[in-house]
Amino acid sequence: MVNILVTGATQGIGKAIAEELSDMGTIFATGRNVESLLNYKNYCVCDLATDVETLESYVQSKNIDILINNAGEYIYGSIDKMTDEQIREIFEVNLLAPVKLIAKASVNMKKKRWGRIVNIGSISGIMGEANASLYSSTKSGLIGLTRALALELAEYNITVNTVNPGWVDTEMGMTSAELSEFFHDEIIETIPQRRFVQPVEIAKLVKYLVSEDAKGITGQSINLCAGLSVGI
Repeated sequence: MVNILVTGATQGIGKAIAEELSDMGTIFATGRNVESLLNYKNYCVCDLATDVETLESYVQSKNIDILINNAGEYIYGSIDKMTDEQIREIFEVNLLAPVKLIAKASVNMKKKRWGRIVNIGSISGIMGEANASLYSSTKSGLIGLTRALALELAEYNITVNTVNPGWVDTEMGMTSAELSEFFHDEIIETIPQRRFVQPVEIAKLVKYLVSEDAKGITGQSINLCAGLSVGI
């Protein structure tokens, strides 16, 4: 059995991943909502925008073998309207926190000469998204991080991959849709399969990526977007 940490595990994609991986080992969940985290036996209350140090220490103390960087922030608006605080927060949560957590978790993984790291990116990091430039740039950064770390950690039998969801049927996905300039039906028309991805689909892909069957897959950026990345 292995130790698995899932950030942002209180809802949506993170919750689905934690549930899907629960039979593989001990789940350590993180989030900002203590009441939601009470559903887990092992958890750490932490706001990645302001207190990532708490989670860094937690990761070190629990000897994490599988790290799922799922927690994320979404901000919609033109670049000239973004405040310094918004810029700082989204980069802290979406990119800097994964960097810091990987740095801590990889110490134990190197010692064991085994580990799995999966970053939850976004199709917006592949295609770009107008009025979501901060979000797109942080998710694009995860892809570069994944490729470089896959090379750096390969000799230790540690794999690093990124999953890029498209529109997902979660609270965050619905909020993103509401903030955009398009109605729900208009968004559906841009997706080749004419549907939103379900969180469990992402969870099952993550489960495969952390399994021994996928030990040869590393440094990859995998789009799970109902065809959105290839056109209408």
